[in-house]
Amino acid sequence: MSERPYAKIQITEKGERALRGRHPWVYSDEVTDLVGEIQNGDIVDVYSQKWRWLGAGFYNDHSKLRVRIVSRNPNDRFDESFWERRIRYAIDYRVAVMGEDLPCCRLVFGESDGLPGLTVDRFEDILVTQCVCYGMEQRKETVYPMLVSILREKGIEIRGVYERNDLAVRSKEGLPQTTGFFWGSGDGHVTIRENGILFDVDYFNGQKTGYFLDQKYNRKALWPIAKDHRVLDCFTHTGAFALNCARAGAASVTAVDVSEDALATARHNAELNGLDVEFVCADVFDLLTEKFERKERDYDFIILDPPAFTKSSATVKNAIRGYKDINYRAMKLLPRGGYLATCSCSHFMTDELFRKMLHSAAKDADVTLKQIEARQQSPDHPISWDVPETDYLKFYIFQVV
Repeated sequence: MSERPYAKIQITEKGERALRGRHPWVYSDEVTDLVGEIQNGDIVDVYSQKWRWLGAGFYNDHSKLRVRIVSRNPNDRFDESFWERRIRYAIDYRVAVMGEDLPCCRLVFGESDGLPGLTVDRFEDILVTQCVCYGMEQRKETVYPMLVSILREKGIEIRGVYERNDLAVRSKEGLPQTTGFFWGSGDGHVTIRENGILFDVDYFNGQKTGYFLDQKYNRKALWPIAKDHRVLDCFTHTGAFALNCARAGAASVTAVDVSEDALATARHNAELNGLDVEFVCADVFDLLTEKFERKERDYDFIILDPPAFTKSSATVKNAIRGYKDINYRAMKLLPRGGYLATCSCSHFMTDELFRKMLHSAAKDADVTLKQIEARQQSPDHPISWDVPETDYLKFYIFQVV
């Protein structure tokens, strides 16, 4: 291999095993040597203990993730054409897998698309970005205009690129928390269509980028069951599952969330579509308990879509207790032959742990779970088998007997 113009780091055997297994991160405690001048955000070459080249990536001494690999090809040079290829691959993939849902989908999903730490969601003619990688942040002046340009080639006009970098994790990367338009303009609201249903997306103030796109096909999967059933949608947030069930022809839909602000948006979304949903501001844990104690079996289909109960491996045990608690209460509340849709959006709560928790909850509730379907995130959030962290959403549909 010819001499390369980048600084070099040498890593431990443990780090080498991870990279040879195609995981894209080098942790700070895996670096044993640094050769050459380097600044945070620069490209660095990564070598084994025997000085064999393993890949190249973004360097950042602020971060526990000291290097995020961007290439394993020694012939790559990180010019504009490199980033254009990466972006084009990401967009072409969405064109192929999302079809008519392309107007509202995730265009870039970080490491799964070879663009570390970068998220880009499309809401019609607005792109909303989040970046938690120092190196990608330094290249946004190149990357964001390319996104707009490549979409324009495909006949898609974008009127604004809005940055939602109000993320606490950015401080661990040495990056400030900021929001605002990188390019273009907008009033912070855009109306999208999911499964034929209209939703108002507040991309200035809504959670994450403004709307959770990863559950779109899971919501549609509930339509056959929701029809003619009495539905309780727990942790409804802005009403996405509830409105899908109402559109599917549910006999009744009650949607519960502890946030009155979220419910105000959910009510607005229901009005947009002329759908009849009862919205209740309450703590889901308390509501399920009270309903069971009063023997109020008002529902024969319960949906559990809670926020992530764990965002680190250190809190998994507590999370398991939280997940078990709400699933147990839902199972006890449902009549025999009722239906349960339940999920977890934390990759730390692995599928194995989630299934084990469901078994335990069902045993304690003295019910049997008849699995109808097991699902994951929609394909615009592609799971890279080399990066377990990209496999985060577990979604199960059961009959409870």
